[in-house]
Amino acid sequence: MRLDLFLKTSRLIRKRTFAKKVCDAGLVKVDGQNARPAKEIREGQTISIQTPTRLLEVKVVRIPKGNVSKNDAVSLYQIIKDEYQE
Repeated sequence: MRLDLFLKTSRLIRKRTFAKKVCDAGLVKVDGQNARPAKEIREGQTISIQTPTRLLEVKVVRIPKGNVSKNDAVSLYQIIKDEYQE
């Protein structure tokens, strides 16, 4: 599954177009390396999302096969680090 689609499906980022912009800006890393929106995501990989006020790091637990309900979206990843910055 593409990185931008995973971010949207897991509801880490609300819209796919915004997920693409964040990836293109270099704010998303997969396993410590900058990632393009089309990067293929696999289970076990680590995704880091850096914003001006927050650093979120998650581990991919499961790749969905299609649409996911809002309640099931949190089961796609495990939070490793969630830091708010000033």
